[in-house]
Amino acid sequence: MTLERFDIARILLVDDEPAFRLLAERFLTQQGHQVVSVADLATARTQLAAQSFDLILLDLSLPPAFDPQATLLALAEFTAQPVIIMTGHAERELALKAISLGAWDFLAKPVDPDMLAVVVKRAISKHQLSRELTLLKRHHQPTDVLSQLVGVSRQMDNIRTLVQRIAPTEVRVLVTGPSGTGKEVVSRVLHQLSLRSKGPFVSVHCGAIPAELLESELFGYVKGAFTGADKDRQGLLSLANGGTLFLDEIGEMPLPMQVKMLRVLQEGTFYPVGGREQKQIDVRLISATNAVLPELVRQGKFREDLYYRIKGITLETPALDERREDIPLLIQRFLQQHPADIQLSPEAMAWFLQQTFPGNVRELKNTLESVLAIAQGGVVTLSDIQLLHLTPQQTPAATPLLASPGLSLDEQVRQLEVSLLTQALLESQGNRSQAARVLGLSRQGLLKKIERYGLQQMGG
Repeated sequence: MTLERFDIARILLVDDEPAFRLLAERFLTQQGHQVVSVADLATARTQLAAQSFDLILLDLSLPPAFDPQATLLALAEFTAQPVIIMTGHAERELALKAISLGAWDFLAKPVDPDMLAVVVKRAISKHQLSRELTLLKRHHQPTDVLSQLVGVSRQMDNIRTLVQRIAPTEVRVLVTGPSGTGKEVVSRVLHQLSLRSKGPFVSVHCGAIPAELLESELFGYVKGAFTGADKDRQGLLSLANGGTLFLDEIGEMPLPMQVKMLRVLQEGTFYPVGGREQKQIDVRLISATNAVLPELVRQGKFREDLYYRIKGITLETPALDERREDIPLLIQRFLQQHPADIQLSPEAMAWFLQQTFPGNVRELKNTLESVLAIAQGGVVTLSDIQLLHLTPQQTPAATPLLASPGLSLDEQVRQLEVSLLTQALLESQGNRSQAARVLGLSRQGLLKKIERYGLQQMGG
């Protein structure tokens, strides 16, 4: 993993002296930094709520009270990024106290430009190092988060690899694939592994909200914007600030709304419905669709410029029939999430392995939950399934895992191995020595295959 250092930053300058703000802003801008300057704590809070900064330069004496103690009390709100305190010589003890409360350093006024440049550079390096350490911890962390992407298939291996590489970046992601294949799960894992993981993950289903309400849901509205708007209301965009915005089924977004979303992505700003005050937004966008967006573009149903804005990197979630070897692991994961301790009999597992699920993972889960609802004695039997008259389409081949179209021989062998291992572990009730004898393997050989295919949970 390559980590790039930066020497420039977004800086928030908080000082009530206009002349100093002007000179400091000009000097820092010449150094290549982006500077936002404000005169008081209230405006500083507003800026921090609207966007992220890499560094804060904070004067100790600020209006309206010009009380350094008040600034010290507010310091805890700002230490998500390095804070450099600026102070007069008479306030040196307070500056030292500020450092004990979390400030990175302090500068005495009048501020020497060369010293300002040095201290700012050191603080930025510190902030970058902190970000890198966070990133490295996430990159090398136990696979708890990635384990949500269940499966031993090559398709799932590829998705996990891509997710690990993409998550720490700010690149926009478009997740495509049939309904029920886990596009939102992939999107949540991207968020959980990102540098925004402590921020919100806000999910918006573009097709589930009526077109006439979508704008007010996304952008919010001000009091009096329309009948019934009796108070200001934040929209989902504002709620996602600092985190990830997930636009599910973006292909169903109405064209007028697409125009407005394009502006949000281009400028990072929007207006609440009925409002005249522009709002700034800092979100990472992840979109999802089961539609073929280029075809919608060709039909004039989706804007081409918006398509190129959202696609960034595309991840495709495969249909369940393309990764049938993952079915036992998915079932095992769903059983672990069930409040009761319950398992499938070998016959019941064999039934699930012989079915196709057009609704993909969602249909598999719903079918399993229906069976679990009536199961007795801690074991799901074939009789339980037959009692519900469940009729998912059965695969046509007698040995379905050897008849998956479009798969290479290696992939079909992989599917069959997972199926046979699962069957043996179920029939032996998790006794691995017994399962190894049934399969004609040494115990060590069986353990290697269990680890290879991630079947550790199937037996002790």
